[in-house]
Amino acid sequence: MKRYVCITGAAGGLGKAFVAECASRGWDLFLTDICEAPLQALAQGTERMYNVKVLTYVADLTDPASRAALWDHVRRMGLRFHMLVNVAGIDFEGSFDDRRVEELQTILRLNVENTVEMTRRVLCYRDPARALHIINVSSLAGFYPMPLKAVYAASKRFLLDLSIALNRELRAGGVTVTALCPAGMPTTSDCIEKIAVQGFMGQVTTMNVGQVARKTVRAALRGRAVVIPGAINRTLRFLGGLFPPSFVAYLVNRRWSSSRARLAHEVVEVRTPESLTEGVS
Repeated sequence: MKRYVCITGAAGGLGKAFVAECASRGWDLFLTDICEAPLQALAQGTERMYNVKVLTYVADLTDPASRAALWDHVRRMGLRFHMLVNVAGIDFEGSFDDRRVEELQTILRLNVENTVEMTRRVLCYRDPARALHIINVSSLAGFYPMPLKAVYAASKRFLLDLSIALNRELRAGGVTVTALCPAGMPTTSDCIEKIAVQGFMGQVTTMNVGQVARKTVRAALRGRAVVIPGAINRTLRFLGGLFPPSFVAYLVNRRWSSSRARLAHEVVEVRTPESLTEGVS
């Protein structure tokens, strides 16, 4: 029987960290992402570095047909899994009324619909000889109502509650479900820029993706329901729970509005006098 760890969104920053962590443990991997070139490069590099077997499948996980094709491929290959890491997710930050309906639908299709389906389907393809551990990437945002990230935060709240419930429901059958709730992580240039404009709070709440992946896998193997990386982030979670959600939303709105204003100001300052007069005769 071919036993693997399935990682979605594998070619992203956090996905790569989970790939490295699982491969370092000697686990064979089944990786999926929407872009073929970076996925293949990741697979080849991982096989060379860790001497494990890495299979890949390119899929658009916002598309039900593409997800169905992925699991049909799993069935034909005779694969079985002892871990699923649902990393794939997306966010469009900004005012709700500035977002296109299609963008909001994409958040729900990938963060919610896809994660639910992947979690349910993997139960049919688990390794019967081992416990099955499922990791759902939620967010620290999932604990709060978040203006300017309203749909994203709500989708992550869904994953948090789903994971806690399933961890209790499925435990007797040898299945654990863990919600990873990180704060900011420097996974892309856009993320790094947004962390920077938050100043001190952005810096102290940010975690290294390698550390996050390592601690999360350890916690999942122990059957923990929720992982919040970083002592400061756990403190913020505790303090946030002491106030009414409406007041937390007020504070979050002030913080994000201020950060966005600073970012917009920095973009304006980058423009040089030459660029301002360009094209003027």
